[in-house]
Amino acid sequence: MSGTALVGTLIGLAVFFDFLNGFHDSSNVVATIISSRAMSPRMALALSAVAHFCAPFLFGVAVATTIGHDVVDPATITIGVIMAALLSAIIWNLVTWFFGIPSSSSHALIGGIVGAVGADSGLSTIQMAGLEKVLVALFLSPVLGLLIGYLFMKLVLFLARGASPKINWLFKRLQIATSLALALSHGTNDAQKTMGIITMGLVASGYLSYFAVPRWVILVSALAISLGTALGGWRIIRTLGGRIYRIRPIHGFTSQATSAFVILGAAILGGPVSTTQVVGSAIMGVGSAERLSKVRWGVAGNIFTAWVVTIPVTALVAALLGRLLDLLGQI
Repeated sequence: MSGTALVGTLIGLAVFFDFLNGFHDSSNVVATIISSRAMSPRMALALSAVAHFCAPFLFGVAVATTIGHDVVDPATITIGVIMAALLSAIIWNLVTWFFGIPSSSSHALIGGIVGAVGADSGLSTIQMAGLEKVLVALFLSPVLGLLIGYLFMKLVLFLARGASPKINWLFKRLQIATSLALALSHGTNDAQKTMGIITMGLVASGYLSYFAVPRWVILVSALAISLGTALGGWRIIRTLGGRIYRIRPIHGFTSQATSAFVILGAAILGGPVSTTQVVGSAIMGVGSAERLSKVRWGVAGNIFTAWVVTIPVTALVAALLGRLLDLLGQI
């Protein structure tokens, strides 16, 4: 396969990953607003899709630089290695979507990069300072989601004490704003991961002499994640929207506001976080603020298990795929 064809294949895989990211993670953005009946599913997904398209143009490309430049030097790896990482993340996203498991696309991509690079040229190629930044963001963000969600819910309950049931109308209206903020934060953080991968491939193949995200890459990535979001991952929406506990308007508002705050803050600082983790942990924090028994911790445990195994599984799959691509290239 020629160099141009390889780059084209890489871009196609990256765009498909971006589409799956939106399809898979749309549940994180709209699950609570749909379950609390603050907005119809069709309207919620449409609003989210528009926000996802606009987000990458509004908040810069700090996360793309972290993913595409700070973890591995693009000049030290090959197109095949990047393709193996993408394929591993795509396979994991499809498997977890099929079973309705809210797993992390970010974890899958990072695991794929580490596994593919490690198998190809050794772990010494990985820039540990950049990987450390990514892992700190990935593992600290759900803790912040849980803690801030708990504290914010306590504050809202205190401020709303003695209010009549009519206050639910206010929380439903507020969810429109928080849902928009969450969609913008998710589009900002997650679309940039695809931008980083595509730009990494352009540098590795010699089409770019240094790492700088082209405008057309931003546009393509924004379109792909927006389209995926519009179609929606209904299996995961059902898990986040009702299986952890029964979502009411107050839960939707507080969990969305918490998630948007954590995710957008991380994106501006260049920290790639898992929207799935942050939203899931915020929902748990908000529910446990009312009472610990409100949260179905068995379901939460299943989600946590998926979070833990994602990086090692995708790293192993990427390593195997990298070897397979090497063999195919020699035939």
